Amino acid sequence: MRQPAKSIARLLSLCALAALTSLPAGAAEKFVFMTDWVAQAEQGGFYQALAEGLYAKRGLEVEIRPGGTGMDPQKLLAAGSIDGAMGSSGFFTLNLIDVGAPVVTVAALFQKDPTILMSHPRSDVTSLVDMKGKPIHIGDPSVNTMWRWLASRYGYSDSQIRKYSFNIAPFLVDKSAIQQGYVTSEPFTAEKAGVKPQVFLLADNGFASYSAMIMVRKDVLAKREAVVKAFVEASIEGWYHFLTRDPAAAYALIKKQNPDIDDATLANARQKIIEYGLVTGGDAATQGVGYMSAERWQAFTKEMKDLGIYPQNLDWQQGVDLRFVDKGQGLALKP
Repeated sequence: MRQPAKSIARLLSLCALAALTSLPAGAAEKFVFMTDWVAQAEQGGFYQALAEGLYAKRGLEVEIRPGGTGMDPQKLLAAGSIDGAMGSSGFFTLNLIDVGAPVVTVAALFQKDPTILMSHPRSDVTSLVDMKGKPIHIGDPSVNTMWRWLASRYGYSDSQIRKYSFNIAPFLVDKSAIQQGYVTSEPFTAEKAGVKPQVFLLADNGFASYSAMIMVRKDVLAKREAVVKAFVEASIEGWYHFLTRDPAAAYALIKKQNPDIDDATLANARQKIIEYGLVTGGDAATQGVGYMSAERWQAFTKEMKDLGIYPQNLDWQQGVDLRFVDKGQGLALKP
């Protein structure tokens, strides 16, 4: 008798899930993963996977260490102090390749970089084009990366740069101010202070960087490939669950590591991740969460080399491994 289409689809899904990586029985494999900032919803899928036991189910004992001021996860990763780290943008990958660090990017949980420019409501600024010639508060790490892209695309000049110290108080009191931020964070902070800003997501204006990437040491990948694969798969499943199920367990772990964060901030960030399709939009809609493509890495690298940020002989393939995400593996974990 012919099975209903839904039953067949369910069977195929179960078969795919059964085929996912599980390590041989025995002692759990330790894996230390460091995030790019203090614990927050922008890392929620990793905490969801930990809280639900998705890592443990695959034979892993995962420790999530938060980043923060004065912490450099990429340097710690390159030095072998941790097994994996969260990369905030494609620049992290290319920077490590450029200096010959033994690090490789294996997944991108954000299809869109959450970086924004925001301004007070004003009639003379309705797009990124309109910001040419106007003062913009930019953090030091962005001057030689994201700012170079903005300058090339929109004709911005370095004379526009004002220092952003990751405190939005100056923005709040200066109605002419423009500053960088994350779509999941700074606008909400401004709104709580009584200012509803105009928000311009760079990713929706051609900025092609991936974000929230999983980066590991090359020797870890070579010697513990099954561990890396299991970590990637559990993290992808964790992100699906964080965005489609009750995130309370992830929130609890996040607040344990970051007592200063509140439920409203967590809920806003999660909602913006969903609203802007940061995780499940773009190619992830058809290829699954975590997906990266060779074509996009090639285009992003070429654009940044053409801007003079990297040497022309830099090869992105020296620091990117697509094998865990380039065949729609994330779709098997989709609810």
